[in-house]
Amino acid sequence: MDFFDIGTIINTHGIKGEVRVYPLTDEPERFKKLKQARIFLRGQEFFYDIESAKLHKQFVILKLKGIESIEDANKLRDGVIKIERKDAIELEEDEYFAKDLYNMLVVLENGEELGILTDIIITGANDVYVVRSEGKKDILIPAIKQCILNVDVKNKKMTVHLLKGLRDE
Repeated sequence: MDFFDIGTIINTHGIKGEVRVYPLTDEPERFKKLKQARIFLRGQEFFYDIESAKLHKQFVILKLKGIESIEDANKLRDGVIKIERKDAIELEEDEYFAKDLYNMLVVLENGEELGILTDIIITGANDVYVVRSEGKKDILIPAIKQCILNVDVKNKKMTVHLLKGLRDE
């Protein structure tokens, strides 16, 4: 099965069994719509019904059915909350899950291979894709329409146009 990590349980919250979750999604509000938490922890998978979810500062506070004390909640610390791909938020046109972009072949519009997308740098304005090719300097490509011409998730291939100055000639 294909999963997306949407949060990590980083601590307890209060004494009644709530857990503090650091969201790993651009849409923390999505936790309010979840009915069940699928938690992966120390090689095991646990399922809990969600009684309530609320946003608190940059965290999500979850109350899970059956977790009634701070001691119970503490046992879930470091657990990763995951969802199946089919339950992921619907993307708009020209939006992609970062998970699908990693290890994608990046080519120029003329077909020349630039390398493999190895990292995504999150900036205030737009993301920047790091493209690595053995023996060459990394190329940083802004994730803007002028540069990203086509993304073929199925075939793991991205076609780009490099603006002047993006590659050492």
